[in-house]
Amino acid sequence: MTAANTSRGRSGSVQSIERAFGLLETMADHGGMMGLSQLATESGLPLPTIHRLVRTLVDLGYLHQEPSRQYVLGPKLIKLGESSARMLSSQARPHLTRLVDELGESANMAMLDGDRIVYVAQVPSRHSMRMFTEVGRRVLPHCTAVGKAILAGMPPDKVRDLLQRTGMPGYTDHTITDPAEFARQLEHAARTGYAMDEGEQELGVRCVAVALPEAPARLAISISGPVGRMTEDLVDRAVPLLTTVGRALSDDLR
Repeated sequence: MTAANTSRGRSGSVQSIERAFGLLETMADHGGMMGLSQLATESGLPLPTIHRLVRTLVDLGYLHQEPSRQYVLGPKLIKLGESSARMLSSQARPHLTRLVDELGESANMAMLDGDRIVYVAQVPSRHSMRMFTEVGRRVLPHCTAVGKAILAGMPPDKVRDLLQRTGMPGYTDHTITDPAEFARQLEHAARTGYAMDEGEQELGVRCVAVALPEAPARLAISISGPVGRMTEDLVDRAVPLLTTVGRALSDDLR
């Protein structure tokens, strides 16, 4: 649905605000940098309307114009993002704690921010040997279970555009660097409802993730641990629990 259609579809809404936030979300979905004509095409709004909204967002510091005349997301958004991330972490923690209590391994929540996956919450395993991902860490989505789970729910053309912008660098011998094989994995994730990372970001680490349904952002939760403990039996137990916890967390965030 375009920004124009969305703004007409809600009674009592302020159209200009909906359109402005719609443009920011569109830019985030396209890597954080776009030109006016591309914004008009993607949003379905007239170019004069786009120009007026963009000029206002630049004046407010939420967008910045590059020498190339393209627009990028501005530094004013950092403050909003940091506050939002703290809120997400607080709401996610009880749900992630349930995963750790029942499965024994570290639990994470991550979101797609532009072209990167950023980890926004974690509850570590109680094992002395455990996987630790720093909250705030940013990684490419193609080598993570959370990234695959999120991308599996996106239109294939959007995924292709993202991968063209980021590339698919190999971090281990198991990282998928072939777009066709990656597309097959996303199809499997979409069909089964979960995605795996088989040592693709870090050797010896296995991870299983599910995307949050109907969440206000592109979010996923996961558990991760050493290959020796992340057995097939554990994964089989983890998937339905991750799905149940994901629905509950999604409901809390709406």
